[in-house]
Amino acid sequence: MYAPHTQSDIRDMLETVGVASLEELLRVPDAIALGEPLAVPRGLPELELQRTISAYAAQNDAAGYTSFLGAGSYRHYIPPVVPAIAMRGEFLTAYTPYQAEVSQGYLQAIYEWQSYVCLLTGLDLSNASVYDGATALAEAAIMAVNATGRRALLVSPAVHPNYRAVLRTYARGLELEVDELQFCAEEGTSGLDSLPALLAEKRYAAVVVQSPNFFGCVDVPGDSTRTAIEASGTVLIGVVAEAMSLGALVSPADWGAHIAVGEAQSFGNPVAYGGPYVGFIAANKEHMRRIPGRLVGRTVDGTGKLAYTLTLQAREQHIRREKATSNICTNQAHCALCATIYLAAVGATGLRRCATLNVERAHILAERVTRVPGFSRRFGAPVFNEIAIRVPDGTSAAAVLAGLQERRILGGVDLGRWYPQLADSILMTATELTTDGEIEALTGALGAIASGAIGGHAAPISGEASVVRA
Repeated sequence: MYAPHTQSDIRDMLETVGVASLEELLRVPDAIALGEPLAVPRGLPELELQRTISAYAAQNDAAGYTSFLGAGSYRHYIPPVVPAIAMRGEFLTAYTPYQAEVSQGYLQAIYEWQSYVCLLTGLDLSNASVYDGATALAEAAIMAVNATGRRALLVSPAVHPNYRAVLRTYARGLELEVDELQFCAEEGTSGLDSLPALLAEKRYAAVVVQSPNFFGCVDVPGDSTRTAIEASGTVLIGVVAEAMSLGALVSPADWGAHIAVGEAQSFGNPVAYGGPYVGFIAANKEHMRRIPGRLVGRTVDGTGKLAYTLTLQAREQHIRREKATSNICTNQAHCALCATIYLAAVGATGLRRCATLNVERAHILAERVTRVPGFSRRFGAPVFNEIAIRVPDGTSAAAVLAGLQERRILGGVDLGRWYPQLADSILMTATELTTDGEIEALTGALGAIASGAIGGHAAPISGEASVVRA
């Protein structure tokens, strides 16, 4: 119940802080106060306001560009049923989606989200979502540290650079060491051959591998690598930045991951200038008491009716702070709701078909781009829907992309932004939304740009597999 302060309470508080009135307490100092009224335009009639806003919106011509961008944010078709259900008032007006006494419908939706994540990853349990894929990885690393008692992490450099940056931020505060493997230049995959020797010291809490990795390559540890990880007692964390790949590739559990994390933006959430998105964490039963955030469970109430409620909460808001494994919030519930509706709408068959289309479109993109003289595939490993393309000698990825943008084509991502040794390579993405006409426009523009002999060339990356300090 809300109990307002009495006048006596207010007088006592003002006397304590040394002011005479609430007005004096809230007075803006002269040094920063406005000297004249704000230049706010007069109010407009609704019709005129609509015309004004439409004119502003018309200045944004991004919709007129063809896009081959990806690198962690992906364009996918969103069925109309997703916003139609997700925007219903029953979901939008709930005070909080976690109060069992008033939010049974939302709790059921979260329970279904957790169930979908478990089905897709092959693991035993999942939480009610986290901020995004990057924070999901950081939280999974903390789970591994708590499970093993070790203070070092081993991460593939083919994991998304932004994910690794967030992981390093978390690790710095917790005084954890983060080591990075180099990757194989020919295949574009993690250099895991040296893992058995590295893990023999038993100092690493976790090995972190992403598949498909940042370069779009399928990057699954082999049997010998998994055996070495199991023998060392190290936790294998599998990262999935493109959730659509789970409809076509083997699940993280099938390739040995003890914890799977990633980003589910591809399921019913628009690119939306980079957020908000929805991260996920799934784990095997061994980590049940370490998984962060909230989990929704299904039970029956006192009358025997089906009921949903929060359970196994390891957050500091719910248990003694010194026992908490994390204070992260699962505040992306509405994004997770959109993903849940999407998965329910397309079903297993629809998801598999959509994922297959992504693979097909990526291969068509690669085949046609590499027909253009001077352009070639950077890596040899199988891909899902992204592919690294090397530009012609004597040019740079940045220069090629600038030329494409002049032609209203967003040709991809300059890998030199994160990997200076790959400044001659572009990460291009194709999804089910990518048309033959768009690919033809891209290849035509690449041919015209290549004939102009622009930019500079970077040396190829080394193929050695070793450890470097992040």
